[in-house]
Amino acid sequence: RKMASHGTPDERLKRMGIELPPPPPPGGNYVPYIVTGNLVYVAGQTPVNSEGTVMHKGKCGNEYDVESAYKAATLCGINVLAAVKEACSGDLERVERVVKLNGYCACTPEFTNHPKVVNGASDLMFEVFGDKGKHARTAIGVQS
Repeated sequence: RKMASHGTPDERLKRMGIELPPPPPPGGNYVPYIVTGNLVYVAGQTPVNSEGTVMHKGKCGNEYDVESAYKAATLCGINVLAAVKEACSGDLERVERVVKLNGYCACTPEFTNHPKVVNGASDLMFEVFGDKGKHARTAIGVQS
């Protein structure tokens, strides 16, 4: 994917047809994000829609191919952006840089395309923030 044309992050999201939902509620005893100094740390996100329904259940290499898992990672990225927007008092223009993105793919032992899947979230960050969205990254396969 290519970076959206000029404009604010919110304008770019709108052109992509993405409306950020409220951040999903935590699934356990933790908070959705922490702001410390000028950094926002976002809790791990899953591919849930605005109603809290898990949209992609299963594993890469079994129920999902790279293309469909990429879409799931994009949805996770949308949920990251929702948390960041709330943390930034509704103003994504306050984001100076996406520093690090960690992606964990539920997959079969044979699946090795984790980087291509996590590109769903990485590409979104670049599309929304331009060069400020380029980040360091981890892409790991997990069994559950």
